[in-house]
Amino acid sequence: MRKRKILMTSALPYANGPIHLGHVVENLMVDFWVRFQRMQGHECLFFSADDTHGTPIMIQAKKLKKKPEDLIAEVNRDHQNDFADFGIEFNHYGSTNSAANKRISEETYNDLLKADCLEKQMLSQLFCNTDQMFLPDRFVKGTCPKCKTPEQYGDQCESCNASYNPSELLKPHCSVCGTTPVLKETEHVFFKLGKFEAFLKDWIPKGTTPTIANKLREWIDQGLKGWCISRDAPYFGFAIPGFKDKYFYVWVDAPLGYISTTLEWCEKHGKNFDEIWGKKSSFEVYHTIGKDIINFHALFWPAMLQNTPYRLPNKIFVHGFLTFNGEKMSKSKGTFLPARVYLNHMDPLYLRYYLACKMNSGVDDFDFSATDFVGRVNSDLVGKITNVASRGAQMLQKSIDGKMGTVPAEFMPLIDLSRAKASLIAEHYENRDFSKAMVEIRAIADAANHFFDQHEPWKLIKTDVEKTRAVLTTILNSFRIMAIYMAPIVPKFSENVALLFGDKPYTWDDAQSLVEDRTLKPFVYLAQRIEASSIEAMIEETRRLYATTKPGGDAQVTETSTNEISIDDFNKVDLRVGLITAAVEIPEAEKLLKLTIDIGNETRTVFSGIKSAYSASELVGKHVVLVANLKPRKMKFGVSEGMVLACGPGGKDIFLVEPDLKAKPGEKIS
Repeated sequence: MRKRKILMTSALPYANGPIHLGHVVENLMVDFWVRFQRMQGHECLFFSADDTHGTPIMIQAKKLKKKPEDLIAEVNRDHQNDFADFGIEFNHYGSTNSAANKRISEETYNDLLKADCLEKQMLSQLFCNTDQMFLPDRFVKGTCPKCKTPEQYGDQCESCNASYNPSELLKPHCSVCGTTPVLKETEHVFFKLGKFEAFLKDWIPKGTTPTIANKLREWIDQGLKGWCISRDAPYFGFAIPGFKDKYFYVWVDAPLGYISTTLEWCEKHGKNFDEIWGKKSSFEVYHTIGKDIINFHALFWPAMLQNTPYRLPNKIFVHGFLTFNGEKMSKSKGTFLPARVYLNHMDPLYLRYYLACKMNSGVDDFDFSATDFVGRVNSDLVGKITNVASRGAQMLQKSIDGKMGTVPAEFMPLIDLSRAKASLIAEHYENRDFSKAMVEIRAIADAANHFFDQHEPWKLIKTDVEKTRAVLTTILNSFRIMAIYMAPIVPKFSENVALLFGDKPYTWDDAQSLVEDRTLKPFVYLAQRIEASSIEAMIEETRRLYATTKPGGDAQVTETSTNEISIDDFNKVDLRVGLITAAVEIPEAEKLLKLTIDIGNETRTVFSGIKSAYSASELVGKHVVLVANLKPRKMKFGVSEGMVLACGPGGKDIFLVEPDLKAKPGEKIS
């Protein structure tokens, strides 16, 4: 067999939050495939890194009162620990904020400049007069210009995955202060993507799957526009050479992180970098990504690489999303599961096995069903596969002497069936159809359990100990073959099986050998049943972790909530009946109305974010409930002297809390 040289990457997790099960899914896909290739004797490298640049990092660091560099260093350590505890083994896990990536980003920029792939354009960009700054992608929100979904960020819609410029948003507002920005001209750098239309039409069918190629052709047919690769300050990232206060857009230096991470590994281990990423590379290079970032990886990335010293990837593998009980993962429902929360309650063995049973090479979403998870692990992994070892090894050790015999010719059909599946299972692994591989392995388990029940060794031992030994030796060999086939999926499980048999770490070819006349090592339970209470505890911990909600959306990420208040704290809130005597719209504010409220002995000015649900004219004369002892807040438009109580999911569905009409302004509500 020809020994292959392979580099496999996973998409880079963003460094402003913890690893969640969506990240785990993708990296397990790669880990399964890489481990299989290594068992085949191939050289297979696995690289990834944290994606560390952009506005969200700035916002998160500011919120936590940390430097962005300190934040991403902490997150990087946490990310690596989470992946390691799931048994995901990288050859190297880096960061896009590295010196190597800065150098490669600047060199790539100069290469593109020399090849006439870049041009400067004046761009009308959103500018916040309140904060006196151009608004980077994540500093502006608005309605998606494609699907009309509200509250989307300025670079990509989370609903339809459309990419656009912030200035294309409908009803934009500054995500810092909430005011409506204005358009102001600023100079930016654009990559001439349209120049590569012919190249992309040729490369896409070779570099992607037919399904993805069809989607990409739709985008090409709509016309490839220039791609803005610069961002104005404030921005956490690499400065563009030759400019003041201009930075590389994160989607320039993020994919270059695949290359810089490789360079770091090569320099550390004395390897030839050009052999992997040079134009004459002897390696196969593959990327695994989610379907939400296809355009960046299959349009911009290969086009950008064309005029650099670096080769193109052989293929881009795209997968669907993980859903939970048939729904999109939700923080408020406790189903947006951080990796660490899962690890706090259950062995990663179970998730590795379960997800392998769901994964295939397509782009359809796949579901984590709590009921199916418990049932499949308990029934298949524990009750069917592991049960073969439990029945065989324990009986051999407890009822005989723990020593295996030989497999007689009459029992070889079970061994032949187990061995014969090697090529088919290998094909499924190669094609990343892990669920199909699991089906074949379970078929071996069914045959082994049937063999055990058919020969009834618990009865046979009373009359023929040696034939009983042969029966147990046969099913144990069948189980050993299963463990070898499962090694890419559940490596710790298979390592423990190797210890039981006194084997060295398994290669794929070991499935063709027999273990005979060997004394087993002491048996240890390889997998325990899952209790439903573990799932419930996991979901409950997630609910507690994501306890803070916003109107009209899922709960937002916070630290574990410990800010409960007592009834005494609640009694400090002074609620008063107020009468709105005047209401004025603020043209430059999308959400705010200026209200004048009579509370009996005085009049208050309150700025209230209810403009989307109420017009100023309909509010005059309404009785409302006012938080009268709230600390005044200085705003651009004046000082707000209280808070009007309202409820609802947002948008037009905001409802003022109205007291009994008999109540008088200033009357206290208890």
